[in-house]
Amino acid sequence: MNNELTKQDIRKMEEEIEYRKLVVRPAALEDVKTARAHGDLSENFEYHAAKKVKNQNESRIRYLERMIKTAVIVSDESAEDEVGMNNTVEVFFEEDNLTEKYKLVTTVRGNSLEGLISTESPLGKALLGHKAGDRVCVELPGGGDYYVVVKSIENTIDDGTDKLRSF
Repeated sequence: MNNELTKQDIRKMEEEIEYRKLVVRPAALEDVKTARAHGDLSENFEYHAAKKVKNQNESRIRYLERMIKTAVIVSDESAEDEVGMNNTVEVFFEEDNLTEKYKLVTTVRGNSLEGLISTESPLGKALLGHKAGDRVCVELPGGGDYYVVVKSIENTIDDGTDKLRSF
């Protein structure tokens, strides 16, 4: 499992790990301890809920640590006139006669509902390295394809406000 991440992604993951270890973990342990004190654990919903929250936090910490450990660091720099990581791209979909704006990000930050598409997605892969005015063929994994036209490219600075996606 090699995840393509930027230095910014790794920094955000490390911050989340630290927060979960220093803030969430002690609170979850205290909740388990408090719920355990209420007596019969077999019928104690508070205890089971507190254990579930604690286990989910530990699972998230392990997941983030594994992502960092197996990460392949990718550059978020690109030429001024080419589509690259963290660029906002205006794309014209020929078949739909529709124009959309997307920001290209790594997989862990991808969220198509917020206009953030992964550079590993079919559209993201196809757009990388192209210039404004280029007609680009997007190949779909199950076969087939469609064409888009790169209308404009905005070199955006990664300010770190995009959230990491939780799995």
